[in-house]
Amino acid sequence: MKLVTSSQMRNIDNRTIQGIGIPGLELMEKAGFGVALAAKEMLGDVKNKKVVIFCGRGNNGGDGFVVGRYLSEWDAEVEFYLTASREEVKGDAKTNLEKAVEMGLPINEVLNKEEIPSLVKPDLVVDALFGTGFDGEITGYVKDIVELINSSDASVISVDIPSGLHADTGQFTGPCIKAERTVTMALPKIGHFFFPGKEMSGKVSVVDIGVPPHVVEEENINLNLTTKEEVKKMLPRRPGDAYKGTCGRVVLIAGSTGMTGAASLASLSSLRIGAGMAILGIPQTLNPILEIKLTEVMTKPLPDVRKKGALALRGLGQIRELLKWGDCCAMGPGLGQHFETIELVRRLVGKINMPTVIDADGLNAIAKDVSILKECQAPLILTPHIGELSRLNGVPADEIAKDRIKYAADFAKEYNSILVFKGAPAIISEPNGQTYVNPTGNAGMASAGTGDVLTGIIVGLLAQMLMLKKVEKPALGHAQGGERSRTTEGGGEDIRKIMMDSACAGVYIHGLTGDLAKEEKGEMGMIAGDMMEKIPDALLKIVSG
Repeated sequence: MKLVTSSQMRNIDNRTIQGIGIPGLELMEKAGFGVALAAKEMLGDVKNKKVVIFCGRGNNGGDGFVVGRYLSEWDAEVEFYLTASREEVKGDAKTNLEKAVEMGLPINEVLNKEEIPSLVKPDLVVDALFGTGFDGEITGYVKDIVELINSSDASVISVDIPSGLHADTGQFTGPCIKAERTVTMALPKIGHFFFPGKEMSGKVSVVDIGVPPHVVEEENINLNLTTKEEVKKMLPRRPGDAYKGTCGRVVLIAGSTGMTGAASLASLSSLRIGAGMAILGIPQTLNPILEIKLTEVMTKPLPDVRKKGALALRGLGQIRELLKWGDCCAMGPGLGQHFETIELVRRLVGKINMPTVIDADGLNAIAKDVSILKECQAPLILTPHIGELSRLNGVPADEIAKDRIKYAADFAKEYNSILVFKGAPAIISEPNGQTYVNPTGNAGMASAGTGDVLTGIIVGLLAQMLMLKKVEKPALGHAQGGERSRTTEGGGEDIRKIMMDSACAGVYIHGLTGDLAKEEKGEMGMIAGDMMEKIPDALLKIVSG
């Protein structure tokens, strides 16, 4: 689903009304009806429920009048407060104001602070003050109205976007409505999913107001929102005669002294998400520990640096042989930063020729000279957090934070890799400029090891998709000598799509495991292992929900 700016939405609305000829009044009617249905859902039994609707003078207020009409028809007690004189309301909004008047609904003008009502425990407040075109700061008596709404105990639903919130950024510079639910029109807006806007918007749902799909396509929007319905379609479907060899084989290069947990979480998560087999390459001095920690994951002891529990450069040949066994690879979780391990990773990246996920210390090794990514022949998924991306692109973290979408997209394009930019929200960018924003997850995921779970989920999905979606064997199968081609004719586009599906679905599922763990443990009490254990529940929720 496309994720839009206010100007993009305005262009889409204008082409729909002027180019296609769909009346604006018809769009407003559908918008208001959709919000009314959501309000009805919040209220339960609508009859005799007290609903207060605050309307501005623009189209957002017009939507609010439609909402009130429907709720009144369903026997709610509706009262409007208009923050302008009736004469200031124009166009389609004026038409719906007049319809509300004809129905005999109470419409109170609030033109100064003294006229602000006292909210006597309404069952629901509808915020229809400002829409997605708002860009500034709410001041004057309307500021007092916003503060009154936020201080009330009533449930609040916002029309299109919480009033005061900037649709393009998720920021606000003055008071802003804090909604329990937001119902937005046609397409979600960026501000709904970037903090603090995500917190202010509450649960976001989208109303289809009849915008033709080709009108959206003509806007050439590069930003997308990952949805549960899309993830469900991405997931691999196992045939009835599947066995472990046809569900994908994962090779993980991970772990060092003090960080065996990272290797354990990543490898187990790859199996929890459904990979048929996983083998973990680790420093040989740590093998006894991982043999005890892991039951389902195979281990491969590799040469380490003088028994220090860090992978040694001399193990390069053994790792390259190990990679021939797998369908895809993940490297980085808990590898540490011994100089031999760093050099080992760099040489692997330079030579590897199979779909690969690189995280954590794998990224830190690459950051020593990021140009190696341009030499790499493997299709890559990179999963940095903001500090790791800063080390990779040389841009200060506080600067990246100002425009996370831009820096994710720029890096993916420059280095021809899929970038999973971890954060709130996570952003997934591919080299062609398409970028996806993930809606799942919560602050409880700010805990050690959650990134390792993500790596395991992505590579586990990748292994299954490579095998179960039956991409051409010359492109992805076990070719002679174990080599794979990044650009084999007929397979390159399929590989890229599988890589992107694995990244988007993996990030969505990862966030959903966090949401499920939060329900059970709370934000403060959940840890990465709780998320890993919720992977099956997350899959069931997506497939059956």
